[in-house]
Amino acid sequence: MRKICVVTGTRAEYGILSGLMKRLKDTDGVCLQIVATNMHLSAAYGMTVNEIIEDGFDVDVRIPLPLDDDSHCGTVKAMSVAMSGFADAFFRLAPDLVLILGDRYEILAAASAAIIFGIPVAHLHGGEITEGAYDDSIRHAITKLSTFHFTSTEEYRRRVIQMGEEPERVFNAGSPAVDAITHFTPMTRVELENSLGVSLAEEFVVVTFHPVTMQPGEASLQTTALLEALETVVLKDAEEGVVSVLFTMPNSDTEGRTVAALVGDWCEESVGRALAVKSLGRDRYYSALAHAAAVIGNSSSGIIEAPSFGIPTLDIGDRQKGRTRGNTVIGCVPERDGIISGLERVLSAEVREFCYNNGNNPYHKPGTVEFIHEKLLGLPLHRCMTKSFYDLDHFFIDKL
Repeated sequence: MRKICVVTGTRAEYGILSGLMKRLKDTDGVCLQIVATNMHLSAAYGMTVNEIIEDGFDVDVRIPLPLDDDSHCGTVKAMSVAMSGFADAFFRLAPDLVLILGDRYEILAAASAAIIFGIPVAHLHGGEITEGAYDDSIRHAITKLSTFHFTSTEEYRRRVIQMGEEPERVFNAGSPAVDAITHFTPMTRVELENSLGVSLAEEFVVVTFHPVTMQPGEASLQTTALLEALETVVLKDAEEGVVSVLFTMPNSDTEGRTVAALVGDWCEESVGRALAVKSLGRDRYYSALAHAAAVIGNSSSGIIEAPSFGIPTLDIGDRQKGRTRGNTVIGCVPERDGIISGLERVLSAEVREFCYNNGNNPYHKPGTVEFIHEKLLGLPLHRCMTKSFYDLDHFFIDKL
């Protein structure tokens, strides 16, 4: 029996992992273990651990974190609580393999604890670049703590190898989320409206805006610029009581509460023209993308998942700078006038028609979930913790 422990701390991460988790749960010879932490266990972020349970999973361990302080000091303290919690979790569960995704600080804590316990780690979505967030450094640190790697593109596979990881341990799998979208049947517009309890405008936008953690103190200014631009372009002719802007709230990063407060107040003052939801969950979020005119903000989902729905993405600022993007993604500066110009562009009939007919998604690789599932079952876990640093041949530094 191979015990595979999945660690998840956010709604977005769980949405990406859920299809793979279902396969593992239904596989003979596999004992699926689940550790839920961070935003999953917070009422302020929708208590999304309930979505995991509603999907038929048992949560083996819960590690609540103190999320009432989103300052730098508060975030570091939350990391320390996470580290202690994973020590207890891994001691109790004794997994054969820990499966993690992405670049969150609680995932860094999980990977750090696992290596001390001598537990192999399989990491998804490594090698990516997001220059505007400290997640970038965390992601690369997780790569070096991990034993096996499943990247979302070949470029990212090469980058993980460039960091010294042995090629036979690094697999270009594609994005599990994008693979899942190809099999996803969205709600009808009426079903989505009934689930949200609102009427949606014919051309509404989905917005997610997170703090840019490498630009401390900018969260309020950038969020205000976004809200003013949305007011100018999207809400100027919007009908009262009909939602034209559907916000999903930010994550628990530093200054996340600042963004959430501004968005919440703005939506309350919008006379029913904007709605903020703590967590849509995977099905409602993907259904919203299926019916939306565009995706706005600085979330990775606008880069990775939205292109598969044939809609444009307006990527604001530097948070996702460096991440591979398809031809449906348009960038803009995080200033009012720049965002206004970007909104007008992505909402134009010309751009929307192009994205629908000619959009591409560089993260799509057929059979991603099946590929990762099969690899996880066959990974050689015996004595795999010792890694050799893979030096690149013919690589010379001419100048220091």
